[in-house]
Amino acid sequence: MRPNLRVLSIVSALLILVPLVVPSWVVFILTKALFIFIAVLGVALFLRGGQITFGHALFFATGTYTVGFSVKWFELRETLVLVPMGALTGLIMAALVGLIMARYRGVFFAMLNLAFSMILYAILLKLYWVTGGTDGISVGTATFLGLPLPAGTYPFYYFTLVIAGLITYVVYRFLASPLGYFLRAIADNEIRIEYSGESVRRVIYLTYILAGGLGGVSGVLAAFTVGHVVPEDAFWIQSAQFVFIALLGGFEGILGSLMGAVAFEFIQTYSSKYFPYAWQLTLGGIMLLVILFRPGGLWAIYESLVSRFSSKAEGSTHG
Repeated sequence: MRPNLRVLSIVSALLILVPLVVPSWVVFILTKALFIFIAVLGVALFLRGGQITFGHALFFATGTYTVGFSVKWFELRETLVLVPMGALTGLIMAALVGLIMARYRGVFFAMLNLAFSMILYAILLKLYWVTGGTDGISVGTATFLGLPLPAGTYPFYYFTLVIAGLITYVVYRFLASPLGYFLRAIADNEIRIEYSGESVRRVIYLTYILAGGLGGVSGVLAAFTVGHVVPEDAFWIQSAQFVFIALLGGFEGILGSLMGAVAFEFIQTYSSKYFPYAWQLTLGGIMLLVILFRPGGLWAIYESLVSRFSSKAEGSTHG
C-alpha cells in the first residue's frame, strides 16, 4: 500500500490543476470523490487484514449528523472545528463498537457491522423530533475562519483536497508501522501473530478506531458537500457502496481507493445520464468484470501496465 513518490506527485499535480480547466460540475464530482475516498480508505484497511465490513456507514453517518446537530442546535458551521469534531465522534463510536467487533472475524465481522449500522439508521429514522426523520437536516454553507465556503467551489474543493492529503499521510504512516504490518499478517496467519507477542484483537481494535475516525471526517465533508444529512447516510446501501469502490479501485494501494472513488463517481454520473433506469446494471456489470478478470481492481491494472512498460524499456535498453 506504499505509494510511489513519482505517482503520488503526478496525482497531486492533477488534482490541483485539473479543476482549474474543467466545468464546475466536474469540480463538484471530484469533491465527492475525495470525501468518499477518505471513507473507503477505512474499508480498504479491513480488506487488507482479510476482513470485510458492510457497516462502515455507521461512522460516515456519525460524521454527517455531527454536522447536522451542530448546525441545528448551535448554528456551528466552522470546518476547522467540525472536521476534528467529526473525527472525534467517529473515533468514539468506533472505540465503543470495536470492543465487541474486535472479537469477531469473517462473516460475523461483516454482518455485525451491518447490524450496528442499521440500528443507527433505525434510530435516526424514528427519532424524527430530533433528527428530522426522512426529511433530515439542512446544514447550509460551511465556513472557514468565519468566511463562507460554498460547496462546489474551488475553495471548498481545495480544502477537501488538503484534508484528503493529510488523511493519506496518516494512513500511510499507520501502514508503515509495525501495527500496519501485523494487520496485513492477520489475513495470512493469526496464530503466528499471537506467537510473536502481539494481540490480534488489539490490532483489529486499533484499526477499527482509525477506520471510524476516517468515516467521521468523510461524513463531515459529505454533509457540507451535499448540504443535507438524512438517515440513509447510515443505510446498508451506503456501506455497500464503500465496499464496491474499495474493490473497484483495489485495496493493495492507497491510491487505488482514490482511483476507485473517482471512477465510481464518473461512471455513476454518466450511466445515470444515458441509462437512467439501468445505471445500477452498469455498475454491477463493471464489478462483475473486475472480479472475474482483475480482482485487484484498477490498482492492479495500473501495476500490470507499469510492469509491462518497464520490461519493454529494459529490453530496448539491453538491445
